[in-house]
Amino acid sequence: MNWEKLTSSDFAKAVKETGVCIIVFGVVEKHGEHLPLGTDYLNGQKLATAAAEIEPAVVFPPFYFGQIYEAKCFPGTITIKPRLLIDLIENVLDEIGRNGFKKIILLNAHGGNDFLLKFIAQCQLAEEKPYQVYMYQQDPEVRKHFNEIFESELHGHACECETSISLYNHQELVKMEEVPAETELPKRHLAHLPNHFSGLSWYSNYPHHYVGNANYASYEKGERYAKLQIDALAKFIAKVKKDEVLPMLSKEFFSKVQH
Repeated sequence: MNWEKLTSSDFAKAVKETGVCIIVFGVVEKHGEHLPLGTDYLNGQKLATAAAEIEPAVVFPPFYFGQIYEAKCFPGTITIKPRLLIDLIENVLDEIGRNGFKKIILLNAHGGNDFLLKFIAQCQLAEEKPYQVYMYQQDPEVRKHFNEIFESELHGHACECETSISLYNHQELVKMEEVPAETELPKRHLAHLPNHFSGLSWYSNYPHHYVGNANYASYEKGERYAKLQIDALAKFIAKVKKDEVLPMLSKEFFSKVQH
């Protein structure tokens, strides 16, 4: 169920019946020259919506504000100031909770959000909330089948797997004729600094914001991979619904904090 497509009374009913809200975190950024700017949140919303049809849950409206400062140099990218971004996400989570959801699943659809969302999850310990946050991470079973589906070795952005998923979800938005003929390998401009990370680490490797070789992509591969992801997420939703341990631990933790 998509939050924005429900009437107010239907929404109230869905909150009581499911108790779980999924919020997808994507961004708006360049995806090579062949995929749309909204690739991450478009694919993430499709995944969440399909999984919520199998295991009923409410999917928050498209949320495309995340960590994407490394792509500010490309046309169409949307970035939010760091402190404002943290406040915005926390405010949105509080609003989901205020609307009655006791359990919120964070679904990351953009690799650059990984550190951000883990920090958001840790921030839940700053003060007690009337809801619990569950950050979904890819099921190992899905990853196990990854190499059975895809041919290329290098993945990461606008690559074979992401392009295949996009072909399956919204084929009309994919421009396969714009895919470069050659594989895009990391440039390794910062290789002289071993064991190093900076905000420009990604850009130093992929200044064109494209990784691997999307020429191997196909609708059929995207369909197979999507079904694996959808089934895995649906199973996770079911486990979150049944979970009583995290709420119990939260209550215990904050009881100790109070005393």
